[in-house]
Amino acid sequence: MRLKGRHWVAVWLVAFLAVTWLVYARQAAAIHDARELTEIRARHANLEGRRAALDRRIRTAESRAVLVPRAQAKLGLHLPADSEMILLPLPGSGNGSR
Repeated sequence: MRLKGRHWVAVWLVAFLAVTWLVYARQAAAIHDARELTEIRARHANLEGRRAALDRRIRTAESRAVLVPRAQAKLGLHLPADSEMILLPLPGSGNGSR
């Protein structure tokens, strides 16, 4: 059975529509993926900002300007005067000879 001219036109039309549908589906998936990637990048930037803010808060909370007043108020501690400091030499490192 040989295909006539109109059958070839129908076959080529179906093939063209199938390829066009595949290209459309691929483009739609790419657009969806691009939107999702943009959303993920925005969330990543937001999380990096929150992380930087938390790092700043940690550094501030660990600073001497914050810890000394808290230790003085809550624990009754004070900064030692020079006369209250005692330096202890490490064993074997006091004479300078090696």
